[in-house]
Amino acid sequence: MTHVIAQGTFDLLHPGHVHYLRDAAAMGDRLTVIVARRENVTHKQPPVLANRQRRDVVAALGAVDDAIVGHPEDIFAPIEELAPDVIALGHDQHHDEAAIADELARRGLDCEVRRASACEPAYEGELLSTGRIIDRILEERSRS
Repeated sequence: MTHVIAQGTFDLLHPGHVHYLRDAAAMGDRLTVIVARRENVTHKQPPVLANRQRRDVVAALGAVDDAIVGHPEDIFAPIEELAPDVIALGHDQHHDEAAIADELARRGLDCEVRRASACEPAYEGELLSTGRIIDRILEERSRS
């Protein structure tokens, strides 16, 4: 059985998230998703929704077998515990595959790092970014 791990913030789920998780699930037999803790999100605005709420929504998706909240200090701790065969990165996630592979090797973890495919908009104006969704909401609400 091939165990795949996907990870992300997953704030305000959108079709891009669904595409990523379906793609990750197709890489193996079991998909576990690690939802980033709010306090660990430093590369962009912190999520609006609470850790547990984001985890619960991700866990409800059909492609996902299990979802957990990430470790408070060490993002590799859940990976060591779960010992996956594949880590599936989102198409546009900021992570460096080589740096992840190096850290996995340093920790003695035999795990392949793959990138999910890009999600193309299904129609004109489809929003595939949480940040763009939030911007659109603010824009629409400011007109009211």
